[in-house]
Amino acid sequence: MIQIIRLKGKDKQLYRLLAPMVMDPEVIRANNNFPFKTGEEYVWFIALRDKEVVGFIPVEQKSRKKAVINNYYIKAEEAGREEILSQLLPAITKEFGPENWLLNSVTLMQDKEIFEKFEFISMDKKWTRYVKMYR
Repeated sequence: MIQIIRLKGKDKQLYRLLAPMVMDPEVIRANNNFPFKTGEEYVWFIALRDKEVVGFIPVEQKSRKKAVINNYYIKAEEAGREEILSQLLPAITKEFGPENWLLNSVTLMQDKEIFEKFEFISMDKKWTRYVKMYR
């Protein structure tokens, strides 16, 4: 069973949970060699299975009405990815609901269809590995 926890960007528990994962060279490679960043303006949604982190999505609050998903990580492929994202995305959309927020996402191409199931829409902007989406 997957548990979703929500932590603020400077919460000490965030660092304890994610440091081993975000400093792993394999995870950094999966993030196109970019480091993960955080700050006061971030809210992190973390998926745990049996107390092990299996994925996370940081959401940066850009203003009172705009938030951005960028540089997330899911420790699974295919059906496992969908299972994890299907737990994380509802938690995010509940907090950053469409009536109050514009929620943008820089989404991995492999996750595009999963994000669409949660009412994200593709924008014209596409890169080799990513597509910009909004909700």
